[in-house]
Amino acid sequence: MTRHYKGWRGPDGCQVTVNGEPLDPRADLRDPSSGEFEWGYEGEGPSRLALAILADHFGDLAKALSFQAQFRRDVIARLSADEWTLDSAGIDHALEQIADVPMTLPELLAKLRGG
Repeated sequence: MTRHYKGWRGPDGCQVTVNGEPLDPRADLRDPSSGEFEWGYEGEGPSRLALAILADHFGDLAKALSFQAQFRRDVIARLSADEWTLDSAGIDHALEQIADVPMTLPELLAKLRGG
């Protein structure tokens, strides 16, 4: 199923939805006091947004964490408008451009060990 992400800055700060519903900020993975979603630079807010989008997109936290830093740098930090949209296909395309290794470190180690 295609996922549609939308972000905008408003009077209540930065808001992000997925398919019209608020995006889970994954406060379980981050210090809830460390800030809100943000974009357009590299920092804590963009890092939080990158992780939340990727965790939702993949449905796999380990995979989301493995791509978070590159996705923040190459996609989230470059979102300069006050309003933006991303969809599943666009995220997959961006990840194809930044992916250096087609698997996580544990997957690579298991493969090297013959697993």
